[in-house]
This record gives sequence, structure tokens and C-alpha cells, in this order.
Amino acid sequence: MRFFVSALFLLVIFSYAAAYDPLDPNGNITIRWDIMSWTPDGYVATVTINNFQMYRHIMSPGWTLGWTWAKKEVIWSAVGAQTTEQGDCSKFKGNIPHCCKKTPTVVDLLPGVPYNQQYQNCCKGGVVGAWGQDPSASVSAFQLSVGMAGTSNKTVKLPKNFTLLGPGPGYTCGKAKIVPSTIFFSPDHRRKTQALMTWNVTCTYSQLLARKNPSCCVSLSSFYNETIVPCPTCSCGCHNKDTCVKSNSKLLSMVGVNTPKKDNAPLLQCTHHMCPVRIHWHVKVNYKEYWRVKVTVTNFNYRMNYTLWTLVVQHPNLNNVTQVYSFDYKPLVPYESINDTGMFYGLKYFNDQLMEAGPFGNVQSEILLKKDINTFTFKEGWAFPRKVYFNGDECQMPPPDTYPFLPNSAPHQNLYSFSALVSILIFLLIAIW
Repeated sequence: MRFFVSALFLLVIFSYAAAYDPLDPNGNITIRWDIMSWTPDGYVATVTINNFQMYRHIMSPGWTLGWTWAKKEVIWSAVGAQTTEQGDCSKFKGNIPHCCKKTPTVVDLLPGVPYNQQYQNCCKGGVVGAWGQDPSASVSAFQLSVGMAGTSNKTVKLPKNFTLLGPGPGYTCGKAKIVPSTIFFSPDHRRKTQALMTWNVTCTYSQLLARKNPSCCVSLSSFYNETIVPCPTCSCGCHNKDTCVKSNSKLLSMVGVNTPKKDNAPLLQCTHHMCPVRIHWHVKVNYKEYWRVKVTVTNFNYRMNYTLWTLVVQHPNLNNVTQVYSFDYKPLVPYESINDTGMFYGLKYFNDQLMEAGPFGNVQSEILLKKDINTFTFKEGWAFPRKVYFNGDECQMPPPDTYPFLPNSAPHQNLYSFSALVSILIFLLIAIW
């Protein structure tokens, strides 16, 4: 009995780690198959990938979708996507299928393909935005013509063993389930039609499955203490220590050094933390009724541009954000009674792309927050975030006992006057000069 209870407990813990995000409890990627018409030996289906995650997107080189056919199905043609392998189609004469593999692997087409190969919401190189950031960019779709399959709702067999890479591991997909047929509206919304048959596949993300080490870290500083708390040593593991590049290396002047590799292997700048991304949180100014924070995101990967990046911060004072400069901001309230989490992301066409490591490889913003006199304090590290996520992965925080502390000579209730006094002195010195 004791063994059974222990095994059940471990199963629950593993399931929690593999399929549940407390900051986005309803977040998932849903793959919907809609059979739009029957053919003499199968059907034509629209496959839609909907990213319902609030702050986790699929970045370049994009998604890869795979499954196993239930019978001996083949893909006659694909529009808006393609399979990576054709497989053995030697038994066919005349018309040759697009793919004959039992386990096809499908990828999105690149932008700029001819119009006759495009489909609605396709051809973005597999990049899919987060629902919370841009719902219109959180969809990808393609069309398949499937042969040697069932030709009615009773004879169609659902594919199984779905896999999703986004772009790397981390997603676990459940079984395909038949759901009520999707309803479609005409452009003028005066007529509606429905799919002949629909099934859904739900995929959830786990950082534990994606990688064994974090992919980002956090450093801290404040105006009231000279100490700058760096990221912990080897925050993201030191397995890339032998291949890292110093910031003044001649290798960086070589042509093609910033070109991504097929295996997505990073080329990191040599640092003590060895993380691709660092987030720095600086408590900048203390006013009477407000306080200001500066946030800087720095890229240390010479082979990666982070398009549509997102930054999620958990802090109790995010329930009273007054203004955010240079970033877009959206509160995340998965639980209506708690408002302590927010998502920051770049302004479109301005800083929504975090460039590769180098002089332009950073984005920064300042946040103005209004104080709550019942909770606000600079004591015991209260001004620093509880958790930080970059592109949906939790970042390594410094140990709490290393946080910048208040000097004994500056009680927190007088800090705003101290900060104002310093500002006045600086202004007077500038005026004298």
C-alpha cells in the first residue's frame, strides 16, 4: 500500500511538471483537423495549429509536426506546408504521392513561396506568436489531400502518436479526439458551413523536457547599494564553455559567424554564467508615491535573433503599474484574486526583435510603479522579482541572501527624500558648470 501511494505521488508530481504551468494554467497548443471534402480514396483536410499560450511562442526555425497513420494512408498533396521526406512510393505508377511514409513529418513553408503553394495563415517559416502577445499571429495552417484512407465519418481512422517540436523538444501531445465539427462563416457572415468531421490534438509544454538547464538568468542592482548581484556561476550549465567566444575575438569578424546552424547550436559569448540571455533588474529611483525600475535584456548568443520575444515577471507591485516605457505590457491574471504577474514585449517594428550578441544585442525599458503604503518596502529584497521568464522558460535567479540590502543609515521611509536630495545636488552642480 505504501509503495502504491508513493508511486501515485510521484506520478502526480511528474504530470504536474510535464503538463502544467501555474502562470498559464490553460495554455496549450491545439492542433485541429477539419475534413473539408471527401475524395474517391480519402479526404481533403485543413490542419490548423493554434497557440493558446499567453507568453510562449514558437520561434525560428519553427514548428515540426509528426504523427503515425492508423492504416496505409498517403499524402497526395500538401498546400502551405511540406513533408521533410517523401518515403518509398515505388508501388505507385502515374501520379506519385507527396509522401508515402507511415510516420510523416511536416514543416511550414518559408515566406515568399509562390501563391499557388500558399494557404491561409501559412508560410511564416513555422514561427507562431503567443496568444497573449498577438492573437492574429498565433495561428499556422496548411491543407492536406489524404489518400488510401476512409471516405466517410465511420471509416476514417484518426492518426496517432502526434509529436510537436517548437522548435526543439518540450511538447507532449495527447491522443486525437473527435469534437463537434468546426463552423465556418462566409466573408459577409450571412452564411455558415461546417466541416464534415473534426478532431483535436492538445500539446502541452514542459521546461523539464525541453532542456536540463535554464536558458536565461537574472542579475540585480539598486540605487541604495553599490553591490551588483550577478547571475550565479554556470546558471545555464557550463557545457558550452569550450566553444564560447570572447567579445574581442577575431572570429566575430568572419563572414557567416552569425548564421544559425541546422542543429540550432549556439555560439555564446564567454561569461561566468554561460547563458544565452540575461535579464538585469535595477531599482533606479524612489519617489514619494512611486518607484522606478529599469529592465535590460541582453543577448549573448551570436547565432540567434529573438523575434517576438516575451518577458514575464512576477512581483506583488505589478498590480499597480503606472507606465511602461519602450515595451508593451499586459497583466497576466490566471487567478482573478491575484494580480502579481505581467508580460512585457517589444513594440512592433521598433524593438520586437532582440538582435544577436554584440553592440545592438539588448533591449531595455523603465517601469513606473505606484506604491501601496501597506506593502511597499525596500527591506529583505522586496523590490526584486519573485520569478522571471524569457520566451516562456523560467530564468535562474540569484540566491536571496545575495540581494542588495538596505544600508543601516538609510531607513526605507526616508529613501525617497535621500534620492531627491541627490538629484537636486546633481542639478546644482550641472548649473554651476
